[in-house]
Amino acid sequence: MTAPAKPTIIGPDLIVKGDIRNGGVIEVRGYVEGSLAADHLIVHDGGRVFGTVRVNAADVNGMVQGTVAVRNLVNIGATGTVAGDVRYGKLALASGGNLEASVRNVPPELAGDFEIAVRRGRAVTITTADLTAIDPDNTATELTYQVSNLRGGEIRLAGSSVTSFTDADIRAGTVAFAHDGTADMAGFDVAVTDKAGASSGTPRPITVVVL
Repeated sequence: MTAPAKPTIIGPDLIVKGDIRNGGVIEVRGYVEGSLAADHLIVHDGGRVFGTVRVNAADVNGMVQGTVAVRNLVNIGATGTVAGDVRYGKLALASGGNLEASVRNVPPELAGDFEIAVRRGRAVTITTADLTAIDPDNTATELTYQVSNLRGGEIRLAGSSVTSFTDADIRAGTVAFAHDGTADMAGFDVAVTDKAGASSGTPRPITVVVL
């Protein structure tokens, strides 16, 4: 007897952007953006899937939004939301669950480890591992970071001091933190907004470790 295939698990700290094809059972506890095709999709509470979804069955206790096609049963739990262009064979909707016929703007969120290390008096490039934004509605050029509460240095874009930059700038490797050479503690706060003006909310502190 052939043992059932193990599920592919997207953990709570994972961000996956791209295509997932020919999946068996896919469990999502983190964030997936792109095209997903599988036999069975399970989205746990706190998990989010944005894009094009084509599966035979789905159990949703998190968020699924986009173009969604479920051949058989889509089971939306009490904490689940399915929104967008949704087609399904059968529907089970628990009290508190949500099925929407329209796609709404999703505010951007900040991600990364929110910590940078810099040598005293030097500059260091800010990477997507340090700071990034997740937003399925906008491109990298449409996501703008605003910097506040700078401590012990400045933000530079292509060598010039700035207080704002885009996600595309981070991906291009042109954003850096320059230490002032004297402060033992450094850092800044940052928030991100999308093209429609939706914000990530209260600015997030970024710790800069001076070496």
